[in-house]
Amino acid sequence: MAAASTAASTSASTAAAVVAQLEQERTEADLAKVRSRLADGETAIGVRMGTLFAIAKSSTGMPLAEVQRLLAHPAYEARLAAFCILDFKARRKRTGGHERGTLARTYLGHHHAITSWDMVDRAAPRVVGGWLVGKDKQLLRDLAGSADPLRRRTAMTAPLGFLDSPDVEAGYEIADTLHADPDPLVHKPVGIFLKHAGERDRDRLVTFLEGHADAMPRPAVRLAVEKLPPEIRSRWVGR
Repeated sequence: MAAASTAASTSASTAAAVVAQLEQERTEADLAKVRSRLADGETAIGVRMGTLFAIAKSSTGMPLAEVQRLLAHPAYEARLAAFCILDFKARRKRTGGHERGTLARTYLGHHHAITSWDMVDRAAPRVVGGWLVGKDKQLLRDLAGSADPLRRRTAMTAPLGFLDSPDVEAGYEIADTLHADPDPLVHKPVGIFLKHAGERDRDRLVTFLEGHADAMPRPAVRLAVEKLPPEIRSRWVGR
């Protein structure tokens, strides 16, 4: 653990430095865990997620050109670290509108580098969703129509960045488009968005479920109703 703390506390300003830190933290046990949830043949280093996140956070100031080099790296952890860095950059209060647009375009322009759901979940809400607040949402509609389930996941996960804005209704629009999607990579994010949106406006969630629940995969329904009172939740689960 001491070695991990040392690596994570050292800021890396280049892609090569981040990769070196990740490789320093590699263990065979972590490599086995990582490989168990990746596609066959995908390159991995073997790093604990907590350590990876700490390395990425310490590299928030990395120039975007270096982040793009990380996004081109073959190893899963290097690319995940790059998406984490984009997220940490987007979280900064001092990040202005122009930079937010650059971060979002970097994410979207490197979507082909996304090979797992956690890359989407880590960055899409703040990097894409946060940037799109108050803007046209056509790019989410386009992503929702993609044949690639990870692009559809981005379409449904980015609206988590709308939850505390009037744009939340655009998230319901994407949920309407994807509510019956059979792929768990997509219908689970539908349920997650609805759950969190429903915490803010229960009546709106109930109205959505009344019109869509019968066509939704059951895991999506269970996620959507998770925060509802039992007497309302029982309309759709536990019957």
